[in-house]
Amino acid sequence: MVVTAIVMVLLLSCGLVLVDGDTIPHRPVPWLAIGLTGLAVVGIVLQAVWHGAMAALDADPARTGWWRHGTAVFLQNGGPAGVVFNLVSLAAVAALAQWAWGRRWFVGLVAAAIVVPPLVGATLGGAPHDDPSTFAGSSGLTFFLAGTLAGALVRRGRSASDRALGVGAVAAAVVAWVWLSDAHGLVAAEGALVGALVGGLSSARASTPARSVSRSAG
Repeated sequence: MVVTAIVMVLLLSCGLVLVDGDTIPHRPVPWLAIGLTGLAVVGIVLQAVWHGAMAALDADPARTGWWRHGTAVFLQNGGPAGVVFNLVSLAAVAALAQWAWGRRWFVGLVAAAIVVPPLVGATLGGAPHDDPSTFAGSSGLTFFLAGTLAGALVRRGRSASDRALGVGAVAAAVVAWVWLSDAHGLVAAEGALVGALVGGLSSARASTPARSVSRSAG
């Protein structure tokens, strides 16, 4: 848990650099990110009132259902501390991701966060439980999105130190996966690769100057 939290802090730092944290008070409300976090809250409430929610909606490969990988990311299975960590990190990462990527790319990357990790797991032949997004929990989605921010910073960082932070965050994720078998690191590394690729394709700037944002809001 400590290593997972450290990796998340590094990835969040990449997001703050990417969007320029000083501009956040002047940025528009990230409604899509709020909605995404809201779905996770709905999932928690659903689990509290419906004891069959996990069996019906998780991504256990022993059960059938094409929808399971999509619904499983809005359930939680890590206990009270894990639920708090997942919700707080999802809210922060989703907001940074929407600001960094824009609404259209954000929606596409959320879809990629649901689809890519299971495909990679199946390709590598890993056990289902090696992927934090396989059975239930929003952490896989969060780490993937956070990884896209690190990958984008490596590609679009304004300075060598910015790009070094991105590289360091991705390296920490890979070390967590290889050395400690923490699959959150694998998911973050997958997101970083996608973020680097999308960062090369996207013409949108990772950061909008605060003055321009204020003028648009006016």
